[in-house]
Amino acid sequence: MTQALHELTIAEAGRLFRSRKLSPVELTQACLDRIEAIDGALNSFITITPERALAEAREAEDLFAEGIDHGPMQGIPYGLKDIYDTAGVLTSAHSKLLAENVPARDCTVQARLRAGGGVLLGKQSTWEFAMGGPSYDLPWPPARNPWDLSRSPMGSSSGAGASIAAGLCPAATGSDTGGSIRMPAAACGIAGLKPTYGLVSRHGLQPNSYSFDHCGPMAWTVEDCALMLQAMAGHDPRDPGSLDLPAVDYAGALAGTVSGLRIGVVRHWYEDELDAAPSVVAAMDDSIALFERMGCTVTEVVLPSLREFTDAKMPLTAAEIFTLHEKDLRERPRDFGRSLRFRILGGALLRAEDYVQAMRARAQMTAMVLAVMRDVDVLLTAGSAQPAPPLLPDEPPTFFGAKTPSLTSQFNMTGQPALALCNGFDAAGLPLGMQLAGRPGEDALVLRLGHAFERETTDFRRRRPSLDQLAQAVAAQ
Repeated sequence: MTQALHELTIAEAGRLFRSRKLSPVELTQACLDRIEAIDGALNSFITITPERALAEAREAEDLFAEGIDHGPMQGIPYGLKDIYDTAGVLTSAHSKLLAENVPARDCTVQARLRAGGGVLLGKQSTWEFAMGGPSYDLPWPPARNPWDLSRSPMGSSSGAGASIAAGLCPAATGSDTGGSIRMPAAACGIAGLKPTYGLVSRHGLQPNSYSFDHCGPMAWTVEDCALMLQAMAGHDPRDPGSLDLPAVDYAGALAGTVSGLRIGVVRHWYEDELDAAPSVVAAMDDSIALFERMGCTVTEVVLPSLREFTDAKMPLTAAEIFTLHEKDLRERPRDFGRSLRFRILGGALLRAEDYVQAMRARAQMTAMVLAVMRDVDVLLTAGSAQPAPPLLPDEPPTFFGAKTPSLTSQFNMTGQPALALCNGFDAAGLPLGMQLAGRPGEDALVLRLGHAFERETTDFRRRRPSLDQLAQAVAAQ
């Protein structure tokens, strides 16, 4: 086999496992070796579980030998964002508050991945409680972007994005309250899906904002996200927001045609409202032209402004996360990182009237988006207005968090499935990303379109971060 083990996708590794050309133990050991060699420069893992991982890999190997196959994740090494509860393994939420928190039970997602034969490598870096920002006053340093170590992998699923891009693991879980799967996917040149709200259980997830939180897959390709979703999705009565929907073969659905699909481009969001970088606009124009060549019908659509979405979302998330952390804020305020502390405190200033008005605006804007989607099958917009930003020493604290609207949080408001994937690189070699969003429940369609795009842009998937930069950074430590 000529391909490096750390570059194998889930789909490729699975085929090699099933043809007995590769052992899960070999792949797991290769991932552990690579983590040891270069994660000192990335900070993508908080906890690594090598003995456990190798034991689970041997279990998967034995299952294959016995002719037992539990699905696409069998034998696949993966990382869990460190807000997913894991029995017997630290779940810190990247916070001093939970620096010694070892849960007794697995969250639903972890239980399902293990039931499917997956191999847990460890727990991955996040922003504090998946909200705080890339802070330096926490027990663990922030993750770095492997394409340029001076830049952020974005967040809050920062460790997941960085580790997949650097080839430390082929699969990782993220969570997404306002873009925390999709922003790292765009910044790190990988694929990440925020599923339909309620499609993947949040039971056992350290909560952030109940009405916005989503769990989802992150991987090198869209196909791999579909394979992960196959294992992760499903009704869970322990999550009150969980949907009870018929099972879908997400991997099988990738093979369908995309010719004739109607795509609505939300150009005004990235080009007018956020003044996107020329490289982003050019990559989007190239993507639109490619979709047209693939047989899709592409038209421009107009939706509520990003500012309208942001103004409604900020009081909702602030109120919900303040409710979760009010007790600790009163009793242990200095144990929060400065960034998160200020963001949460904004929730204390809100009235019930503010929350109700924001919920009303949310419902109105959701109805407007879904009305537009009666005439299109998928919405297309940029994943970010700029390439990955510099990783600054510390960001100025602000009530509620960043005031600049993002290109992602509107789909948390509506609950639609939204997929981020690489659609080019800028002149400095930094990856660029786009988003595809579908109607609620139509995750398979979004994945199919993203997969078709990746089949037409294979050069993007062949590019990897420079090992020289990572090796030099580790050597300098």
